[in-house]
Amino acid sequence: MNNKLVRGTFFLTAATFISKILGFVYIIPFMNLVGDEGYALYKYAYGPYGLMISLSTMGLPLAVSKYVSKYNGLGNYRASQDLLKFGLFLMMVTGFIACATLYALAPTLAHFVVGRQDGSGNSIDDVVYVIRMVSFALLIIPAMSLLRGYFQGNQSMGPSALSTVIEQVVRVLFIVCGAYAVLTMFNGSITSAVGVATFGAVMGGGAGLLILVTVYQKRKHFIYKQVQNSRENKRIPIASMLKELLSYSIPFVIVGLAIPIYQNIDTFTINALFQSIGYTQEKAETVNAVIGLAQILVMIPVSLATAFGMSLLPSITTSYTKGEINNVKQKITQVLQLFFFLTLPAAVGLSLLAKPVYRMIFPSGSSYKLGGFVLQWYAPMAILFGLFTITAAILQGINQQKKVIAGLLIGIILKLSLNIALLSSFKELTPILATYVGYGVSVLYNFHLIKKALSYRIIPELARMKISIVHVTFMGIVVFIMSKLLTVWLAGAVQDYTASVLTAILSAIAGAGIYMGCSFSNSEIRDLFKKPRRKVS
Repeated sequence: MNNKLVRGTFFLTAATFISKILGFVYIIPFMNLVGDEGYALYKYAYGPYGLMISLSTMGLPLAVSKYVSKYNGLGNYRASQDLLKFGLFLMMVTGFIACATLYALAPTLAHFVVGRQDGSGNSIDDVVYVIRMVSFALLIIPAMSLLRGYFQGNQSMGPSALSTVIEQVVRVLFIVCGAYAVLTMFNGSITSAVGVATFGAVMGGGAGLLILVTVYQKRKHFIYKQVQNSRENKRIPIASMLKELLSYSIPFVIVGLAIPIYQNIDTFTINALFQSIGYTQEKAETVNAVIGLAQILVMIPVSLATAFGMSLLPSITTSYTKGEINNVKQKITQVLQLFFFLTLPAAVGLSLLAKPVYRMIFPSGSSYKLGGFVLQWYAPMAILFGLFTITAAILQGINQQKKVIAGLLIGIILKLSLNIALLSSFKELTPILATYVGYGVSVLYNFHLIKKALSYRIIPELARMKISIVHVTFMGIVVFIMSKLLTVWLAGAVQDYTASVLTAILSAIAGAGIYMGCSFSNSEIRDLFKKPRRKVS
């Protein structure tokens, strides 16, 4: 794999990582303002919104990325431009339909998510209000997502990275400032504050779209010149274009829905399930909120895999289209190495420091003991989330995308079944254990498909990651010992919250230092980050 992909991957990784950091940093002041119940209400809005985003975009952003990289590889840049015009129009139409649908379905969704109202939690009217507020973002996000796919297909990751960061910055500022203004300046209710916060998705999406449009306008002259100089300028009929896009996009829709589906299974079933075994509505909503907060933290290392997948797809598609199978295998190996190098220590460290980290980040939550317990078990799930994202991107790049659906559906069925079957025995751990089983099956199925399609020797290649596993094990021992020592030393000397902050930060610094020191003393890992030397002519 050439260094361009590595740089592009890290460019997107940095942007996505910053976005995810902002995506949970704002939770600290937001939780302080609205509490567990307010955050549960916020989650009720964003759950169905995430599903509608995937449905409204129809998988086209990634399909566009694949389409553009394919025809650029064939020298037909006109096809990319025609697709961009058609795709933007299609995204505006589907965005409007999705917005109207979510707005209309809000009462039905609210009745479903709240479960049995006993007066101890959020009302149905509250849920309807916040869902309708966030629905307007669907008018903007599909078009923005498609433009990102266009730039990524051209293997230009900068515009996507910049728009991702700007979108999140604007969204987070609007959420925190809007909620603060409603509660402190206008003496509004928590429901009103959460409603304004959900509208932050609209403001952030508008800012992200503006960045992409501005960059495109600046590059328009170069793009048109590239089209005119194409060695192959054949126009693709719209019917053929749509047929090819849909053949790519339908599997992309299903794969893109994977994590939102799993999260929404929990969001929409936890209240009713836990109430069925004697929990009050308020207590069930607390469990719902805690699992949602744990998911936010876990998605930070998963963002690395998302960036890998976005960068990997155009490059693998181009190599596969040219018949360069060995090059495809090399890219897969290097991306897996990068993924394990970055994600494995993050997941393990987060699990070991779950209790102090949860207390540090969500100090206003009254359920930090439950939150730390849930996060401790949920953190390693980042590895399976990430592996599914990467393996799905690989299969999509080699035209095996339809086969991904079968493994995903099997996993979802297992998740639904185990959420019910394990509840009485494992209680709060049930949604987590069910997710492990469902995603584990899907990931194993994807690896089987890759092996079959490319004759890729998965076990020997994964064995090359053993050095990272050794380093992570050493790091884990250091983090575990340090956290236990700090817990003993700080007990009674400082307040509990201060002790959690110091334990989390100092243990994380020690673990990161040990891991990075061990890793970069290894030549094989250093080679992953080396720039190729320029040839002297």
